[in-house]
Amino acid sequence: MQRDGPDLHLAAVRAFVTVAEDCSFSEAAARLGLSQQAISKRVARLEADLGVVLFHRLHTGTELTEDGVSFLTHARALIALADQAVAMLRGRRRALRIDVLATWLASIDIVRGFHDAVGEVDLEIVTSRGLTEALPELARGSIDAFLGRATGALGEDIECTPAYLEPLHLLVGRRHPLAGRREVEMSELAGTTIWMPGIARPDTEWAEFYRFLGDEFAIRYDTSGLPLFGHEHLVERVGADGLVTFNGERTRLPWRPDVVQIPVTAPTPAYPWSLLWHGRNPHPALGLLISHISGRYRPYDPQRQWIPTPDRPHFTTVPKD
Repeated sequence: MQRDGPDLHLAAVRAFVTVAEDCSFSEAAARLGLSQQAISKRVARLEADLGVVLFHRLHTGTELTEDGVSFLTHARALIALADQAVAMLRGRRRALRIDVLATWLASIDIVRGFHDAVGEVDLEIVTSRGLTEALPELARGSIDAFLGRATGALGEDIECTPAYLEPLHLLVGRRHPLAGRREVEMSELAGTTIWMPGIARPDTEWAEFYRFLGDEFAIRYDTSGLPLFGHEHLVERVGADGLVTFNGERTRLPWRPDVVQIPVTAPTPAYPWSLLWHGRNPHPALGLLISHISGRYRPYDPQRQWIPTPDRPHFTTVPKD
């Protein structure tokens, strides 16, 4: 059977498009992670297949020929279609991988709400040791999204949208003087020592959050008590030893009759949860997750809530869909 035309090799077409955009074989080679010789061979092969010259080779770089200009639009369309096809197949083969930090935190409820709203999306839940571990995983594509507090330099192409401001509560034993209260104002906690073994690692984003909180409201922390043998152990210590600790409103802890949870007000300290992802991640379900979370976020209210000063610009405005 006679062929209608030459078989084009996508690698050669991609090399042509990159050289055309960069006007340089050497810069195109660097962008594609190839040698200049490899780029030249791919373009030469494409020119041979097409039977035309695509570039004028100049001392100052490269310039498209008339045939090159005519072919460029079609070449870009070919590459875009190929990339879309690959992304679609990869997305169908692989579940959307979301790092929730820990499965007992508010982040798992955020993801569950997304799954309930968009039930046809396959999800894989993973956990990490926080932002410093999640950022390189996002960059590598090992995870598609991370829910946590965003702080510091996030890195190139990492995007972020506010997700949820989680009110903090106090967790106290029934023998504690605050145990009978319906709520506690932040000003009443000045000078109080809060038991927080979970912030013993000072390099975590949550430890930084509690440092800001302590400095703002003159709160001290006791980070002793490690190792903790699970959440049952934490709640047991609070009930048995008359301790007081902070707890996220939606954090899942085992119930004990000798422990109570009390809202904190005036203002309510809120843990700022964000959704992070890599801007070039092609997973087709990622946009659905971003849109779902952005559409349900309620901005920071400085009249009744407190969050650290560095977090406020990010959480004050409503994110765009």
